Amino acid sequence: MSTPAVTLDTALNQNGIRVSPEIVENVLKKFENAGMVAYRFFEWAEKQRHYTHSIRAYQTMIESLGKIRQYQIMWDVVNAMRSKRMLNVETFCIIMRQYARAQKLEEAVYTFNVMDKHGVPPNLAAFNGLLSALCKSKNVRKAQEIFDSMKDQFVPDSKTFSILIEGWGKAPNLPKAREIFRKMVDMGCSPDIVTYGIMVDILCKAGRVDEALSIVGKMDSTVCKPTSFIYSILVHTYGIENRIEDAVDTFLRMEKNGIMPDVAVYNALIGAFCKANKFKNVYRVLNDMDCKGVKPNSRTFNIILSNLIGYGATDEAFKVFRKMIKVCMPDADTYTMMIKMFCEKNNLEMALNMWKYMKKQEFVPSMHTFSVLINGLCEKGDASQACVLFEEMIEKGIRPSGVTFGRLRHLLIKEGREDVVKFLQEKVNVLVKEPLWD
Repeated sequence: MSTPAVTLDTALNQNGIRVSPEIVENVLKKFENAGMVAYRFFEWAEKQRHYTHSIRAYQTMIESLGKIRQYQIMWDVVNAMRSKRMLNVETFCIIMRQYARAQKLEEAVYTFNVMDKHGVPPNLAAFNGLLSALCKSKNVRKAQEIFDSMKDQFVPDSKTFSILIEGWGKAPNLPKAREIFRKMVDMGCSPDIVTYGIMVDILCKAGRVDEALSIVGKMDSTVCKPTSFIYSILVHTYGIENRIEDAVDTFLRMEKNGIMPDVAVYNALIGAFCKANKFKNVYRVLNDMDCKGVKPNSRTFNIILSNLIGYGATDEAFKVFRKMIKVCMPDADTYTMMIKMFCEKNNLEMALNMWKYMKKQEFVPSMHTFSVLINGLCEKGDASQACVLFEEMIEKGIRPSGVTFGRLRHLLIKEGREDVVKFLQEKVNVLVKEPLWD
């Protein structure tokens, strides 16, 4: 961010790599959390000879700009796509999701309403996209209101109802979820495997496991045979309720019914054993996965790490992390957990080593990962190092949380460094200042 545009362009021009749509897509995906840095690369790539942005590159960029609330630039990118007749329903769904995430509900609805003006007539997929964006941002009442006012314009399908059922389930409002499920059936729309999965999940979370089991029992084994995902919900629920024997029985019953376990159901079983503090069984499950050719993912290891750290077994957690990096790539949650663990153990050297390893893997840290290390440095009174990280965070286009800035500000004022506070405040202001929404 601090590099002048001309210097950056020169460096990119001299790299000797001829850009292709695939390279640009991969770079933008890798730097999806880097906001304006990604946008500067996006602008540079566009100027290269014999190169034109793909729809995927445009959409990745729109999502990235939406995350950092650079809405004016985001719409500039949309207009560029429009001039090339590259706009599609998915583009507008991405924008609606970003607005809903920022709780800009009117803007999300406006985006749906202006699709026609951009030459993309809204269809059922777009309608579902709007409802999904609102439900995922915990605005199911708004989604229901829009559904009730527009259901005659679009014939709802099983996906439409599934979105609303899931939204009410997360509210949580079990009676309303049941009501929508009944309405779906009454309207002659058959629930599909996704709808059943959502209902089972909602009932389990509401502690109605027996009702969930009756739904699984009633599912037509020829049309809608229960999937490993539905079994994973049941195993996970039994794990939370410390019913470890029921969790194991459900897993074995699934295998007996000829359904191959996938990583999700294994993760649920691992979570159940972790909660019961049966880590020997956890390692047996990992061996079973290996024998059956099911590769663990970052979620698998994050469940184990989180529980080991929770039980205070930090040395064992570090051993598991070392095993993890030979099997799969850690994600933002992994790095955040490990850095936080070392900070809380007052082992700042290891926390910084973990940070260096993450950077070596070219992983762009999330806001939470930055915050954990900055807070750890503040706790140790290392304001200088904390400032370096804080500045790096801003330069990557990542907006710091008020709590993190507050802690750093408090430490700097304590040290009489008000000038640094003012400098950082100005940098935050530049990042926070949103261009006017058009």
